Amino acid sequence: MSRNVRNANDCPQQSGGTVMAGLEIPTWDPQTAMLIGSILLEAVLLYVGYAGLERVVGPRLMKLLVGGARDAQ
Repeated sequence: MSRNVRNANDCPQQSGGTVMAGLEIPTWDPQTAMLIGSILLEAVLLYVGYAGLERVVGPRLMKLLVGGARDAQ
């Protein structure tokens, strides 16, 4: 057998059975949950803020860009 091939007996066992890689239940750290929550909140606030800014400034900016200097006043 090759050295890179593992035996079934080499796998860690839990409760009499083998644990499949990638199927463990992650434990949540409260700091991690707060960080993820704050990042999502920031993304929502930026999305809403930029949408509001586009509604207020967008039409005038488009007039300026498309119409030229005569529409700037």
